[in-house]
Amino acid sequence: MQAFLTTLTLVGIMLLTAVPGFILVKVKAVQPDNIKYFSKVLMFVCQPALTLYSFNKANFTPELGVNLLIFLGVITAVQLIFIGLFCLIFRKKFNDIRYRITTVATTLSNCSFLGVPLLEAVFPQSPNVAAYSMMYFLSMSLLGWTLVSAIITRDKKYISVKSVLLNPAIISIAVALPFFITGYKISAENGLFLGQLDNMITILGKMTTPMCMLIMGMRLATIRFKNLFTNWMQYFSVAINQIVFPLFVYGVLYLLNVDKELMMCMYVMCACPVASVVQNFAELLGEGQDIAANTVLLGSICSIATLPVLALLI
Repeated sequence: MQAFLTTLTLVGIMLLTAVPGFILVKVKAVQPDNIKYFSKVLMFVCQPALTLYSFNKANFTPELGVNLLIFLGVITAVQLIFIGLFCLIFRKKFNDIRYRITTVATTLSNCSFLGVPLLEAVFPQSPNVAAYSMMYFLSMSLLGWTLVSAIITRDKKYISVKSVLLNPAIISIAVALPFFITGYKISAENGLFLGQLDNMITILGKMTTPMCMLIMGMRLATIRFKNLFTNWMQYFSVAINQIVFPLFVYGVLYLLNVDKELMMCMYVMCACPVASVVQNFAELLGEGQDIAANTVLLGSICSIATLPVLALLI
């Protein structure tokens, strides 16, 4: 019941954070064409900072290292299964951007922007949960900058070694891993400069959740409100993403008999609403922004019910 109340409160506060973004666009303090620049700040500044923050908080052990690799392998496999399945189902309708957005929205989860604060709230005694969330985000980012971008744009140029290696997720993890593995902390214990650097990283990292919600609020202000609730594809994406996908993953992990902390972390993150990166990639790539924003917003609203109820399984 504590997990239910924690998730319910956190999701409610998260949704309130979208209100200022909505107001800013409505009063014309922010122009709709400028929303993509907020997405760039989120993807290229705040998210890498969150990665550094998460690994800096965790304590490396060989057992944890093995579990992180298992986590990365399992979550990558199940995401590929679901994306591949819906690519197959909708392949004849891919000329319509709505079906391409729906394909990726059925699978990608808000594993870092909401997942990190949620995991820290549900498992306050475990400093390693944030590291698990970064494995999830690493997997999702590798797919996002390659396969997902290729699906949204129908351009195979994104399936390349450059896209895999030179993206914000890989670069930030490459910077964080040496500190994580050696146990060297970016903190005040190792000098005043590192203490202030730690503060900067923490502040920027924790901006990810409010920033992604502000962006969704801004996009909501540009669309007709009734469109949020009248497209069956949006409901379909939310139902698959926030009910079917986490329960499928829970069943797979149960059969694999993996570490309990790993299992609970992955399940909670899979139960998070449709990933805001679906909208962010649509903004950056310039296709499907409206349906992406509608799906993410609808998923976030529905998560007030789905996430606390699924959390009861914990």
